[in-house]
Amino acid sequence: MPAYIIGEIAVTDPTAYEPYRALAPATVDAFGGRYLVRGGGVESLEGEPVTGRMVVLEFPDWASAQAWYHSPEYQAVMPLRIASADARVFLVAGAEPATQ
Repeated sequence: MPAYIIGEIAVTDPTAYEPYRALAPATVDAFGGRYLVRGGGVESLEGEPVTGRMVVLEFPDWASAQAWYHSPEYQAVMPLRIASADARVFLVAGAEPATQ
């Protein structure tokens, strides 16, 4: 069952954030992940407005998503994001496929 990393990222220093944007995708790819959402328009339909960009990553399973987040590869680039953005990041289990 797929697993998703969902992040709400409010970039506070766009120039300092650019190296993170350039380096992070290779770490995602290395663990079988892919970007489903990377920025773009957001409209809050309920609750508080989103304060930044939304990012959704899909991984083959929960273990792959955890392995990516905790990997030395991602941990090496994560400080670039932390220094240039405020974020809320979640790991979410995907739904079981519907049976017909």
